[in-house]
Amino acid sequence: ERVLSEARDKTIPLFERLKFLSITSSNLDEFFMVRVASLKDQVHAGYKKKDIAGMTPTEQLKALHVEIHELVDLQYSTYNRSLLPLLEKNGLHIVREHEQLTAEEATYVDQYFQENVYPVLTPMAVDSSRPFPLIRNKTLNIGALICRKDGKEKHKTLDFATVQVPSVLPRIVELPEGKDGEKRVILLEEIIERNIGQLFLSYDVVCAHPYRVMRNADLSIDEDEAEDLLKEIQKQLKKRQWGEVIRLEIEGKIDKRLLDILKEEFAVKDSDVFEIGGPLDLTFLMKLYGMEGFEDCKVKKYIPQPVPALMNDDSIFANIRKGDILLHHPYMTFDPVVDFVKQAAKDPNVLAIKQTLYRVSGNSPIIAALAQAAENGKQVSVLVELKARFDEENKNHSCPLSYSFCIFFGSLSGNMAFIASSLPSFIAVS
Repeated sequence: ERVLSEARDKTIPLFERLKFLSITSSNLDEFFMVRVASLKDQVHAGYKKKDIAGMTPTEQLKALHVEIHELVDLQYSTYNRSLLPLLEKNGLHIVREHEQLTAEEATYVDQYFQENVYPVLTPMAVDSSRPFPLIRNKTLNIGALICRKDGKEKHKTLDFATVQVPSVLPRIVELPEGKDGEKRVILLEEIIERNIGQLFLSYDVVCAHPYRVMRNADLSIDEDEAEDLLKEIQKQLKKRQWGEVIRLEIEGKIDKRLLDILKEEFAVKDSDVFEIGGPLDLTFLMKLYGMEGFEDCKVKKYIPQPVPALMNDDSIFANIRKGDILLHHPYMTFDPVVDFVKQAAKDPNVLAIKQTLYRVSGNSPIIAALAQAAENGKQVSVLVELKARFDEENKNHSCPLSYSFCIFFGSLSGNMAFIASSLPSFIAVS
């Protein structure tokens, strides 16, 4: 609610409000996958002890669902009634439904579908010989009801079919610029929905609507009993995709017959179904923020300042020998820390690097430098938190430096240096 209030604050630049709405959505996803999931586990286990507020897990879930439904309604009210009109005023139009495309735009998206989207789609139909497929956690999918074209009218039966919206393609597709210079975009699921008939050529598509499931992703690992913690986490990660469905998001205008099938297959109650009055999964707004232009609608990008003591051609070790150096982040550039590890990895006088890493990006220069150091024959020891929530698979998550902390470079002896931080998880010695 606090993050959402930032998205509703009219004093904040428009595109910054989009970011806050995106963060609201991703935070809510994690809240379901961990907090709501743990309450569900307690209910299934028959745990009825009251918490500090005097509520049982069942009572907590009932109260939560009322609050969360209200929060989601407010999310999409903010998106539809406030942010979309403001985006249009600032020259960015999001085409909400593919039926709203102009003839020229329709031709463009159809060609885009054939060339870029169609080759990576994997449509799946469900009937007596084909079971209901595994719908992965947090993925965006399009469900459809289809019937055979050659079937007699009296005996026509509706089959369920689904296709996952591919995450390897950008969800926001830019349309050809109009005469008025307005930038227009459409979401990938609308393009797929428009052309879904091409995926089932022998069938008529009765209806097609997007949906999304949230599964129980709360890892329960007994560290004392596990022989190999890494292997145990890897085993639990595989179970995540098969976790209980604890939330079903569907388009508000979904066909009731399609909704009944989804509710039955995912075994969800009405309280776990969220009818969405807009695009599912608003985290795409973070990508919208990254579009070129619209700088007047964003907070001016902050450029970290250089470190005066390091503004020379000397190596970082030579600079450390001159005296202590204080870095203040995020106000000063983080490059000296990266350079420190890079130079240590190449320096023949460095014998060992010992470091604690919390979360790093998928293409982290720190990791690359440590790997090079190991290849160069140095002893490299890194302490890693395997249980960093939702970073266990080393996805492209980076630790945000939105807070202030200090790193101290101090001289020891020779080419040895010490880094210490006010963050316990960021202490490194080499």
